[in-house]
Amino acid sequence: MAAPPSASRSPARRIPRGRSSPEAAGVTPPSPAPAASPPVPDWAREAILALGRLDPDFAGIEDRAGPLPWRRRDPGFAGLLRTICGQMISNQAAAAIWGRLSALPGALDPAGLLALDDAALRGAGLSRPKVSHVRALAGAVLDGRLDFAALRDAPDDAAVAAISAIPGLGPWTAQVHLVFGFERPDVFPAGDIALAAGVAHLKFLPDRPKPRALAEIALAWSPHRSLAARLLWHHWRHATGRPAGEAP
Repeated sequence: MAAPPSASRSPARRIPRGRSSPEAAGVTPPSPAPAASPPVPDWAREAILALGRLDPDFAGIEDRAGPLPWRRRDPGFAGLLRTICGQMISNQAAAAIWGRLSALPGALDPAGLLALDDAALRGAGLSRPKVSHVRALAGAVLDGRLDFAALRDAPDDAAVAAISAIPGLGPWTAQVHLVFGFERPDVFPAGDIALAAGVAHLKFLPDRPKPRALAEIALAWSPHRSLAARLLWHHWRHATGRPAGEAP
């Protein structure tokens, strides 16, 4: 599954890394972390420090972009449903769709979602393929093919494989859920466009690395690849003038 274009498609190298967001993107400075953002957990703060020692380019991200907003999602059905809303579209569109979908009575429960007709789901902004995908997810949860309690204890690769087995849910969707829903420390969604753009900008690369090359680059950040992803999203949002907040 292709990653959603959660950042601008303009080449990352056109925005100088050392310049502030207004200078780089011609917009007002990004907002600080939202007041509702929970603090970074102690384990993650320690991992961020360790990541900065592994790769000093990460050490200055928060100095430039501000404190990292700590984003969490529901570890179960609702959180994975939210991630599906973010596939292949912008953050703004995903947030709008999620707002409408989550307001539908019963939508955040597998049985309740299946009871909704296609017109209601389409009215929330889901495309026809996504209607099929969210129904497939709900069905898999109800019939036990996808067990979130079991996924919590599964190794990363096994959890990604189990989620990816649901029609319409690929590795990106699974990996993002492991990062934000399960708060796994060492998962990297290498197919994400914004991560590729963030790496290219941070490292002064001439082009965005392809997913396989990005995964190879990220090996150097293990066992803290999830924190690397969070920091790179934060860095790229700052570089392109977007406010800190929910993404991808």
